[in-house]
Amino acid sequence: MNEHEHYSTEEHMHHGGNAKYLAVFACLIVLTAISFWLGSSSLMETSPAVGRAGMMAVSCAKALLVMLFFMHLIWEANWKYVLTIPASLMSVFLVIMLTPDIAFRTHKYSLERWKHASESAPPAPRDEGHDHPAEEHRGETEHAEH
Repeated sequence: MNEHEHYSTEEHMHHGGNAKYLAVFACLIVLTAISFWLGSSSLMETSPAVGRAGMMAVSCAKALLVMLFFMHLIWEANWKYVLTIPASLMSVFLVIMLTPDIAFRTHKYSLERWKHASESAPPAPRDEGHDHPAEEHRGETEHAEH
């Protein structure tokens, strides 16, 4: 038995052998079943936000298991927290800071801009006495100003 074989066998036994990986695999199967159940349940029709949040939580748990055990991060030194915690906080901070910008941006869309937006345009209000929607007039004045 050479030195490399001895090291890999010793490391494998230190990590708990195959039983730990099979247990994680079983947990991943159970979590996948829960995610499938959430996605096909009536919860997605009655309360889609709750259903999506539940599916996101299950997906995060699955990703955490894969990262910790199959990528061997659970046995790494504590430096992994120095890298992951600031990156996670920054991503949450960016989502919180950019959400108002994205949410309120559509209030200024012209009818032409709505044609190229990913979401459908809200119904345009009608002007009294005109056959054209008010949004078209606002869009025309915006283009004239710029």
